[in-house]
Amino acid sequence: WQPPAPGVYTREVLAQGLLLDQQVGANPFKFGLIGSTDTHYATPGMVEEDRHPGHGAGLISSRYEVPPIPDQPRFNPGGLAVLWAEENSRDSLFAAMRRRETYGTSGPRMEVRFFGGWEYAQDICAAADFAAQGYAGGVPMGGTLAPTPGPGARPGFALYALRDPGPPDRPGTPLQRLQVVKAWLDDGEVREAVFDVAGDPGNEANVDFATCTPQGAGFDRLCTLWEDPDFSADEHALYYARVIENPSCRWQHFHCLAAGANCSDPSSVSPGLEVCCDPAIPRSVQERAWSSPIWYTPRTLEENASQ
Repeated sequence: WQPPAPGVYTREVLAQGLLLDQQVGANPFKFGLIGSTDTHYATPGMVEEDRHPGHGAGLISSRYEVPPIPDQPRFNPGGLAVLWAEENSRDSLFAAMRRRETYGTSGPRMEVRFFGGWEYAQDICAAADFAAQGYAGGVPMGGTLAPTPGPGARPGFALYALRDPGPPDRPGTPLQRLQVVKAWLDDGEVREAVFDVAGDPGNEANVDFATCTPQGAGFDRLCTLWEDPDFSADEHALYYARVIENPSCRWQHFHCLAAGANCSDPSSVSPGLEVCCDPAIPRSVQERAWSSPIWYTPRTLEENASQ
């Protein structure tokens, strides 16, 4: 695997938007995040690692069957776009997209909430009306924080995630941790940081590669209220939530198992299945979800009122 080239991550573009906002007073990269497939097959939910062979805008050799394993081993099955809308109607869905109250996943159906504000209660995660308190005390994913209420104030971010339960015959993978990804400007320079804010990144969860059964402890639900310890009221910044599952099998390993590839016995590896034993191609992944950002712009109350 080659390291990613500069500029390929979404957060790099989002951070450039902060820089442009500081320089010209407008942010052309204030967009929400989703996840989707790239098959052009009009099958948006066809993203399971064990039942879909990967995607590539029609580059795979067969459309609905498993292709030869070496065909596109580095593609992934795709993700899902999720909208927080008042109802399942065209108007509500488009309104949710316009306000960027959206998130994406790499495939699993995780439920994710992300709010930012200045005066959330410390016990918000224990509240039965978590979402109602999130809206009342701040803004949801895709929003812009209100001006600081006073010197020394720090924003709080309420994060909530539920694991994908999965169907009865194939339960979803437990959650491992919640993260907050921050980008900000420091004297005109773009900075980035990732904070583990809930869960257990050192839980040593793994996968039984003989059966693709996830192993180790995890979480059905994670929730926390996190405050930025390094917040500066004078710096442009953005924050988004990231939810990480425990490790699970990657799509091609399911198919390598089904094809009978045994990498401990080279004679069992049929021609065309050598990729199953290529150490450069990981056998597991950690599926995830990522929310749209919440932005902070260092403007006065009067300036924000005029926007």
